[in-house]
Amino acid sequence: MPARDPKNRLIVALDVEGLAQAEALLDRLQGVVGAWKIGSQLFTASGPTAVELVQKRGGAVFLDLKFHDIPNTVAGAVREATRMGVFMLNVHASGGTPMLKAAAEAARQAAREFGVKKPLCLAVTVLTSLDRALLQRELNVPLSVEGQVLHLAGLAKAAGLDGSVCSPQEIRAIRNAFGGEWVIVTPGVRPTGSDAGDQARVSTPEQAISAGADYLVVGRPITSAPDPKAAATAILEAMAKA
Repeated sequence: MPARDPKNRLIVALDVEGLAQAEALLDRLQGVVGAWKIGSQLFTASGPTAVELVQKRGGAVFLDLKFHDIPNTVAGAVREATRMGVFMLNVHASGGTPMLKAAAEAARQAAREFGVKKPLCLAVTVLTSLDRALLQRELNVPLSVEGQVLHLAGLAKAAGLDGSVCSPQEIRAIRNAFGGEWVIVTPGVRPTGSDAGDQARVSTPEQAISAGADYLVVGRPITSAPDPKAAATAILEAMAKA
């Protein structure tokens, strides 16, 4: 389970072009935020150096690369992520049970081998940019979004993963289905009045925490704000009140 301090439950998305921009955000939010998401954009641009940059400043890293490949390839990727000392990583649940089991076992084995804490291994269920129409029309999934999220999270739990990534709209259903030990990480969080951007299923920080989320991932409402520190502080205050 995560720490109760909102500072360690708010994960700021470093979705930036390179190390210079990442370092600037780290400077502006030093001491305010304890965890950072490194995703495909920054990792493609800068690789493990981006992880090291955050860690050297005392930050925890959520490596958001959504591994989705054959079991052996995913196991190798999870092993290297664990070696880097990230506190959280994710894989696509739609990769199937053999892949999910390979990811969970690779994290356990690598943690023992390298003498590091095992990262939380999360399953990505349904991207927050998808709604029911896209899920059914383009991906040919007959279930509702919530139904598909619950189905995929169930596969992940049975395979030995630690939690799942879901939109704010599915938090309560996930919490009710899988209990208090299941880690829920929620993107698609937007403070009142913020632009939803390309997110289809969103809520406020207060709503997400009240519904049962353990961690919130917030990007543009903080990183694109005129004053990122003030924006992050406002979100932390909202989380503390929830």
